[in-house]
Amino acid sequence: MNSRSNFSSKLGFVLAAAGSAVGLGNIWRFPYLAAKYGGGTFLLIYLILAITFGFTLMIAEIALGRKTRLSAIGAFKSLDKRFGFLGILASLVPIIIFPYYSVIGGWVIKYFAVFISGGVQASAGDTYFTDFISGSVEPIGWFFLFMAFTAVIVLCGVEKGIEKVSKIMMPILVILTIIIAVYGLTLDGAMEGLIYYIKPHMSDVSAKTILAAMGQLFYSMSLAMGIMITYGSYMKKENNLESSVRQIEIFDTGIAFLAGLMIIPAVFAFSGGDRSMLNAGPGLMFMTLPKVFASMRFGGVIGTIFFVLVFFAALTSAISLMETIVSVFMDKFGWKRRFTGIFVAVLACIMGIPSSLGFGPLSFISWMGMSVLDIMDFISNSVLMPIVAFFTCIFVGFTIKPKTISDEVKATDGTFKAEKMFNVIIKWVAPVFLVLILISSVASALGLFTI
Repeated sequence: MNSRSNFSSKLGFVLAAAGSAVGLGNIWRFPYLAAKYGGGTFLLIYLILAITFGFTLMIAEIALGRKTRLSAIGAFKSLDKRFGFLGILASLVPIIIFPYYSVIGGWVIKYFAVFISGGVQASAGDTYFTDFISGSVEPIGWFFLFMAFTAVIVLCGVEKGIEKVSKIMMPILVILTIIIAVYGLTLDGAMEGLIYYIKPHMSDVSAKTILAAMGQLFYSMSLAMGIMITYGSYMKKENNLESSVRQIEIFDTGIAFLAGLMIIPAVFAFSGGDRSMLNAGPGLMFMTLPKVFASMRFGGVIGTIFFVLVFFAALTSAISLMETIVSVFMDKFGWKRRFTGIFVAVLACIMGIPSSLGFGPLSFISWMGMSVLDIMDFISNSVLMPIVAFFTCIFVGFTIKPKTISDEVKATDGTFKAEKMFNVIIKWVAPVFLVLILISSVASALGLFTI
């Protein structure tokens, strides 16, 4: 059996776990949903859910990992054999996400290369992005490059690779986000976007807004992917688990908030307040923002910094996805880290090719109007993740009991300040919300109604 690596400090654990949570979901998905679902209203609901629902699930997952010293595929089974299936389901999520996520990571490197080489005006062309992703050779080349970056870091191991990189990346990520956000707020017309983004309107509160915020929380905080269980398995007993989770939440939510702050006011400024530009989804970053940067003074510099920021965010999340998969195979088969890392990288490259070609040569493959990449995203994020989180709540709430998690949290200093809230949410509140998310996501994809 392989000896298990450990993070050298609480700071190392928090930064690595926060690096996992902060990713493309924070940079383009959070601002898009905030814009679509009422700006400040969405933001307020998200913050409330983060400190309640998100906190509860993250505590449960990290505690499960630290208690068992196993990745998701072994953690559930070690505590109750009947729930061995849950470890398999949780492990499938990153296996599905990692390849297509790396495809998008490749797009980010492509745009960074374009901006640093002075191609700002070219990237602002109406068809530039679609022409690029509809190719066959170039998108795969950038995808493989992003995969290579990720694999090298993971192959270096937990402390030498992930922890050291996260200690550098996370502070830079925060600094760059603040710089761009402050710059964006100086633009003419940006104040209208700022007011829309931070001012809640209670008339906008609806079931759809709450469900959208819940779904984003899931995606953003790396929940129900086995990632936090894996990271918890590397956490030392002397590190305070509850305060660590709070700090991870602050990092993740703070970056998401700043991402909205740098994107929404800027789009308002350059669109004359036309909110339809905010409905572009991933296109908001790859299609709209180059136009914004092309209109800015020193736009090439600002755009280059922005895509460095996005690359860091994408890479830290990709590292955690790959590390989770590597940990699963090592725990299951007893393989060495180097061999396992190479195997996972090759497997992900093969699995990611259809997603990369899905906008070009394989565009004929579609389901309900979704491309190959969209299908993979739907299966992992809208189906498997709510199912995994629901059964995790049932497992903790009614099988091993919340006390098992509470005892693990208290193992450091005997305290668990939010224990009462945790017990109520894990048993009664979270399962109901998760069922609603699953039903609404599937029904929306099938065209029964639109969220």
